[in-house]
Amino acid sequence: MSILRNRIVAAVILVVTVLCLTGCPPRASIAEINRDPGRYMGKELTIAGRVSDSFGALSTGVFQVDDGTGTMWVYSQNYGVPSNGAKVSVTGKLEQGFNFGGRTFVAILRETQPRH
Repeated sequence: MSILRNRIVAAVILVVTVLCLTGCPPRASIAEINRDPGRYMGKELTIAGRVSDSFGALSTGVFQVDDGTGTMWVYSQNYGVPSNGAKVSVTGKLEQGFNFGGRTFVAILRETQPRH
């Protein structure tokens, strides 16, 4: 009886783990994204690191994330702009040819979910 219970618990844990992992956007290093941006363009992904620069007002702006392998600008329309030095995990879609505040960004991550 306990062997059957252990197998059922193991199966449930496996199913829950697989479901959780399939629902998460892929996490990539900024260097990987910058090396082949076409692979990630228009897809939802997650980056994490420290904010190295930011500007904006009224919960809209851009900030730069440095993960130790490179840097990437993030556009935040509804989630505010974190302060310099803040540790963030950002999920969004990679876009190209983005203009904001009189500046042009070749590739930028448009934030689609609240930060962690």
